[in-house]
Amino acid sequence: MLAGLTLMGSFVSSFRRANTAVDPGKPTTAIVTSGPYRLTRNPGYLGMALVYTGIALLAGALWTLVALLPALAVIDRAVIAREERYLEAKFGQDYLAYKARVRRWL
Repeated sequence: MLAGLTLMGSFVSSFRRANTAVDPGKPTTAIVTSGPYRLTRNPGYLGMALVYTGIALLAGALWTLVALLPALAVIDRAVIAREERYLEAKFGQDYLAYKARVRRWL
């Protein structure tokens, strides 16, 4: 859980340093490639998944982990795919080069 919270915090810090919106509903002004974005294109979603897993483990509710994989599949296909189409349209080759260097999850 701590790893997830740390990852989420570093994602927010990286966006703020780049002066771009953290809120996915607001326009992006920069491609962030520093901090956790060197290792994964989606540290926020990965951090949330780690926090969810940590809570499930701490609560002894392992059965709740069954819902995590379908939720991540929906996030991957419906949310992240849409965000990446937006970034490709906005930043073109710069984003495609970043996308080729860094994995979506890990």
